[in-house]
Amino acid sequence: MRRILILALVLGLAVFGLIYAEISLPEVTEAFSKAGWGIALVFLARIVVTFLLAVAWHWLFPKETRPALHICVKIRIVRDAINALLPVAQVGGDVVGARLVSLRSHAPAMAAASVVTDVFLQIVTQFVFTLVALALLIRHGGGDLIATNVMGGMMVVAPALLALFLIQRRDFGAILLSVLKRLAGDRALGATDAFYAALAVVQARRGALTASGVVHLLAWILGSLEVWFAFQFMGYPIGIAEALMIEALGHAIRGAAFAIPGAIGVQEAGLVILSGIFGIPPEPALAMSLIKRVADLAIGLPGLLLWHQMETGAVVQSGKPDETLLPIPQKDTHLQ
Repeated sequence: MRRILILALVLGLAVFGLIYAEISLPEVTEAFSKAGWGIALVFLARIVVTFLLAVAWHWLFPKETRPALHICVKIRIVRDAINALLPVAQVGGDVVGARLVSLRSHAPAMAAASVVTDVFLQIVTQFVFTLVALALLIRHGGGDLIATNVMGGMMVVAPALLALFLIQRRDFGAILLSVLKRLAGDRALGATDAFYAALAVVQARRGALTASGVVHLLAWILGSLEVWFAFQFMGYPIGIAEALMIEALGHAIRGAAFAIPGAIGVQEAGLVILSGIFGIPPEPALAMSLIKRVADLAIGLPGLLLWHQMETGAVVQSGKPDETLLPIPQKDTHLQ
């Protein structure tokens, strides 16, 4: 696994080097400096998106087991920080998020169920977001190569979506339970059974699922403001539709490079190509990507420190549950 990560990182850095070889660094620096207050607005947009994603996750918990919103916000920051800055294939942060909730609640089954459902909604809504952007790009014209590659990438993502959907089905869960029982014995059986019971509680709340999905989609759309603000302040005004296409398809490209830590090089190449479709030179496009990297660090570094604090805090060390989160109900798993 380590060798694969190293190889992926080397590949990403090679792509990054090829980009820089063809770009004027002084012009990149100039474009970056022109962004000025736009960088602060990009950071603000990122904060809003992160908050909305935390709200969407918060709504998935039943009231009896729901953490305080500020806890979900903190853990969402940690999840995003780990996924963005550490070599964990963009999913390690979600595993840590489930762990942090379970440590504070003594309800690991509900913690895992909420995160699995949240990740599923996140992927589905990003898939829809990308489909809309792809339709706009095809209508715009001039991006046939990008459209073809993105469609190919979505065909790769589709089986992953199907697999994640099947994992959440009880009938598939029965197969998983039997396999785990043979591999790990009855203790694994009990833990997995509790997970599916908690998952049934979460997914029975159709209104909350719909609301969470809508908020996820709204968050991705508002994320397009990062692109819009950056280019506006650099002197390359584009429309909201163009910003949405660049943001959504940039997400798709970054997601396809999940094995490369931080999608280093791949994100830059993708944004340069996407921005070029709308007449934006490579230098400001690369500057915009660097601004996004600044936002990653501005939220990610405090997020990693927050992770350390939450792992070693007094609440976790004492083993006492957080008062804002009650244990998962064991008798009645149906929504009233």
